[in-house]
Amino acid sequence: MQRLGKTMAHHRLVLRMGQVVGSDIVAEHRQGRLSQEDWAEMVRRCQGCEWACRCKDWLQNTEIAQDAPETCPNRERFAALRAQQGRDCQ
Repeated sequence: MQRLGKTMAHHRLVLRMGQVVGSDIVAEHRQGRLSQEDWAEMVRRCQGCEWACRCKDWLQNTEIAQDAPETCPNRERFAALRAQQGRDCQ
């Protein structure tokens, strides 16, 4: 049960990071551009991040950011999702 709680905590971190950097993870999943496996891999990467404990504080103090912190193992994925969403709006 503790593992599930930890997984959910990282799931929330991934969702929140997506919000802060303008990458709507839920919308990308609904549109079929982010598979369940890809989403789960983002959560797994977050779980393995050494900076994850400080990430929560960073997210609480940041409303909008151009990019995820350089330490974020999902930084490039968030940027790619945001770029895809930008193309969709054009």
